[in-house]
Amino acid sequence: MYNYNICTKADKNIFSKQCKALEKHIPAITKKEKITDVDGSETQIYTVGDKKITVHNSFYIDAVYIESEIKLEPYFN
Repeated sequence: MYNYNICTKADKNIFSKQCKALEKHIPAITKKEKITDVDGSETQIYTVGDKKITVHNSFYIDAVYIESEIKLEPYFN
């Protein structure tokens, strides 16, 4: 599992931009469900083949971060 810290504050705008960047730069990415928690936190789930990528905008942790089963660096050179 690969973890990427995007922002040290929860931010809907940065969360949205990060999701759009993944959709633009990763071929064959499939957008799955978006989960919204009672505190307003959001999680967008993606798959690439049989691998999962989740983008989190967490008000509980106060951060925007990604958990991924694949390395994302090769897509953002």
